[in-house]
Amino acid sequence: MKISVIGAGNMGSGFVKQLANAGHTVLVTARNSEKATEVAKANGATAVDAKTAATADLIVLATAYGDAVAALQSLGDISGKTVIDITNPLTADYMGLTIGHNTSAAEEIAKAVPGINIVKAFNTVFAQVLAGGSTLPSGEQVQVFVASDDTGAKETVTTVAADLGFKVIDAGRLKNARYLEAVAGFNIYLGYGAGLGTAIAPSWAGLQA
Repeated sequence: MKISVIGAGNMGSGFVKQLANAGHTVLVTARNSEKATEVAKANGATAVDAKTAATADLIVLATAYGDAVAALQSLGDISGKTVIDITNPLTADYMGLTIGHNTSAAEEIAKAVPGINIVKAFNTVFAQVLAGGSTLPSGEQVQVFVASDDTGAKETVTTVAADLGFKVIDAGRLKNARYLEAVAGFNIYLGYGAGLGTAIAPSWAGLQA
C-alpha cells in the first residue's frame, strides 16, 4: 500500500520506519523539508511535497494537534481519503487535555476537514514504543485501539496496524476518541509525570484481537 506520513518528528519517523519495514511504499512530507528528507533516507522512504503526499492510499497524520488541520489542508482536496489521526490535544506541560468530554481532537479535525474518513488510532502509543516495534521490552504485545465512523476506513487501518504486528482492538465510533485521548493523557502522566518511563502502553486484559 502507498502510505503518506505527514510529519517527521518522533511519531512520524517511527511510522516511516515501521511501515517501510512492513513492505509498504512510504511517502514523507513535513513542514521542515530537510527533516523529511533525512527521515525518508534513513528508512527507505521517499520525501515528497504536500500535493504528492495526497496521492497516497492512506494518510498518517503525525503532527501535533495544533498543526493538524493546517497540515491536512496543505494537501489540497483529500475528500474520500482515509486519515489516521494520532494526535492528542495536550496542554503545554503535557499533563492535561485542552478539550474533552463532549468532543475530541479527532472529531474537531473531521469537522475542519470535511470529506475525509478519519480513524483514531495509535494515539495511546509512545513514539519510543512505536519506533521499537509492536512488542514491549516486557514481552507484551502492544494494543492499538481503532475508532471510526467509517467501516471501510477502520478495516484498512486495522489491516495496516496488524501488518506492523500490533494487537488491534475495535474501539467503536469516532466519538470514542474522547476516551482514547483521555487514556493517552493518563499514559503520558504515568510515563513522564510519574516517572515510569516510555516502555509502557495501555492495554485491556482479556481482549481478543
